[in-house]
Amino acid sequence: MGDQLISSVVTVATAIVGLAIIATLVSKNANTSGVISAGGTAFSGALSAAEAPVTGSSGFGSFGSAGFM
Repeated sequence: MGDQLISSVVTVATAIVGLAIIATLVSKNANTSGVISAGGTAFSGALSAAEAPVTGSSGFGSFGSAGFM
């Protein structure tokens, strides 16, 4: 059951990234550098949250505590 969940999450994430790439390439008004930057920031935040139990950090990356305790 765990492998199936991971596979489903990866499939959905891949579909979202693929759609974003296609939309960026097709659109005349696309802010390509902004899209790439936002994607990198989101990935970095997700990676920080995943590493938080091991590193002992808050898991919020560059966003600070975001008001949560």
